[in-house]
Amino acid sequence: MSDGEQIPPAGGDQDTGPDGLPTRPREFRIGRAAFLATVAAGVGGIFVAPALSRIFSNPLSSLLPSSLGDLLPGNGWRIYNVQDPFPTFNPATYRLTVAGLVERPVTLTWNQITALPGAVQTSTFHCVTGWTVDGVRWEGIRTHTLMDLVKPLPSAKFVTFQSMEGPYVDQLSIEQFTLPDVMIARQMDGGPISRAHGAPLRLVIPDMYGYKNVKWLASITFVAKASAGFWEQRGYDIDAWVGRSNGYG
Repeated sequence: MSDGEQIPPAGGDQDTGPDGLPTRPREFRIGRAAFLATVAAGVGGIFVAPALSRIFSNPLSSLLPSSLGDLLPGNGWRIYNVQDPFPTFNPATYRLTVAGLVERPVTLTWNQITALPGAVQTSTFHCVTGWTVDGVRWEGIRTHTLMDLVKPLPSAKFVTFQSMEGPYVDQLSIEQFTLPDVMIARQMDGGPISRAHGAPLRLVIPDMYGYKNVKWLASITFVAKASAGFWEQRGYDIDAWVGRSNGYG
């Protein structure tokens, strides 16, 4: 469903500190100008859609929150959120925690995140409500890179993703987390991920519907037991395989 291309860290071999984390950010890291452009794009492209009935034909649409909007009508994307306003990304203060049942829990700064090696893929995004967007180009961190960094314990069977959007949480099994085209995306269509699309980081799982693709990532936690995510608690399938779970194929 996607084409993968590995991207080494900029400038050849990467310097690392005693904790194994890169000490030098990659060239594409978001500086002040790019950050402001990202925020402007996220805010400027959004409006609240009062007539949601034209969007949803799925019976499960009655479970969706009232806080929804469209981004750039006509290009296929519809932006869903469960809290207002969208979370705000500040590269100076942002931290991603990767912890739980691991040997080496870490809290990563934005510079450390951008310094990690990544990959590029092009894939189709599927929403459970019936719409799709073809040819989305993502750049991000492969899950095995994070696993190599923190060393999950054998008891870690699931991975929980917490959004900066408070109530939003979801989970994958370790097997799902390590599918070859799953990534923690840092860029979208050649530029920084916009605020509306989940800046600075979002989960990308092309084989699953969008509600599993957690935006505004705050933490990734390796755990032993399964738990239901935000939408699963509201009737959606735990395994959101495109064409095989509730919704449209």
